Formats: sequence, structure tokens, C-alpha cells
Amino acid sequence: MTAFHVMGGADHTFTRPAIRKIGIADLVDALKMGLDDFSEKPSHYVFLCLMYPIAGIALAIWSTDQNLLPLLFPLMSGFALLGPLAAIGLYEISRRREKGLDTSWSHAFDVRFSSALPSIIVAGLMLFGLFIVWLVVAQNIYYIYFGDGVPPTLSSFISSVLTTREGMAMMFWGDLIGFIFALVSLATTVITFQLLLDRDVGVVAAIDASIRATLTNPVPVAVWGLIVTALLVIGTIPIFAGLAVVMPVLGHASWHLYRKLVAVEG
Repeated sequence: MTAFHVMGGADHTFTRPAIRKIGIADLVDALKMGLDDFSEKPSHYVFLCLMYPIAGIALAIWSTDQNLLPLLFPLMSGFALLGPLAAIGLYEISRRREKGLDTSWSHAFDVRFSSALPSIIVAGLMLFGLFIVWLVVAQNIYYIYFGDGVPPTLSSFISSVLTTREGMAMMFWGDLIGFIFALVSLATTVITFQLLLDRDVGVVAAIDASIRATLTNPVPVAVWGLIVTALLVIGTIPIFAGLAVVMPVLGHASWHLYRKLVAVEG
């Protein structure tokens, strides 16, 4: 039976898993291993991750129809902020593969049987809360420079952002503050969901381990964040279609990064 663990894990003790130091070569190796996991049954994983490009296209259409163009790009950035939660099913597939178990795509939904499911949900809600705060901040940045007016078309919105002083200022502050949100998300979740899925140590212990992994490996984790961002941007260019490949590869690679950052129990 699942149970919600805050400070302690399933054994009601506060565990602090040992964190390893890694290098850039480990990031490359994690990506190779993620690609290897994806290559085993790519059609299954593409099918599973079609929800991301479909969601992206629907998001773009919805924001246009609802006069929410100023929030289009902040909403799209949610792929990066919410990625650690969205990829949890892929972590499960990688976990099963390393144990020699069946890796059919349906096993991505086996997370619902995890003893740590309540803790995973709480950590996910915290991440979603961060995303909502980011949207509110992004909306207020837009209001500061453009007021309550809504651009009539996407082209006029892009033109006002790229060709006016107000637009350039908005981009500067939006990118700067967005970077801070992304940094907080990365530091607190780089291994949080993987650790909960693997060991059920409790929400606080998982976030603590993620922060310690970031502080112990600031450069590799920062580079990992840049890699994730770059690949997600590339995946969104062809009307979000590339996310069907990028998301599963990154999801599997994130599991292997977790294995490199956290010492094995024993």
C-alpha cells in the first residue's frame, strides 16, 4: 500500500544518499545510454511521447484563440520546467531495463503502483506550482511594458517584441527571470523523481539529494540544463514534432544521470 512520506522514507528514517562527483564525460555517457534505451523499441516510445508535440500544438492554437499570445512563450517553456515530472514513465522503463525486466511501453504507467506515488504527486504539485508562479511573473512583465493590450495576431506580437525598445526590454527581463526559475527547477528536481521512484526516501530527502547533487556538481548539472534546453528547443522547431523523439531520449538519459550522481545502496 502506498503512503505519503515527507521527512522520512518507507522505513520512517531520513535518508541522505551519498552523492558522487561527475564530469562532462558522464553527461555524454548518460545521453548515449538514453539513446540506447530509446533505440531498443523506438516506435513504442515515440507513440508514448506523441502527447508532447500534440500538447504543444494544442497550446499554441489555444493561446491564439483565447487572446493569450503574451503567455505563449512562457507556456511553451513549461516543457523544460515540467520535464522531470513528465518523463517519470520513461524513468520506469529505464529502471526495468537495467533489471532485465520487460520494457513494453505500457510499463511506463506502472508508476501508479509505486509505493512512493503520493510523494511523487506532492513533488509534482510543487513543480507545477513553480510553473504557475512563473506564468504570473511572465504576465506581469508583459503588462509592465505593453499594458493590458493584446496583440491582434501572432505576427504583430512577434514584431512588437523584436522591433521595439519595450519588446527588447521585456525579452531581457523575461529571459533573466526565466533563467532563475529554470535554475531553481533544475536544482530541486534533477534527480528528485528518479530517487523517489527508485528508493521512496520521502519528498524532503529527495529534494535535498537533488540540491546536494547540484552543489557538488555545479558545472556538470548546469551543462546538463543547457543540453536539455537546447534539445527541447530543437524538438519544438518542426511544429513540436521533434519532441516525440527528444523527450524519450532525455527521459531515459536523465535516469542514467541519476545513476551516475547517486551512489548505489549497500
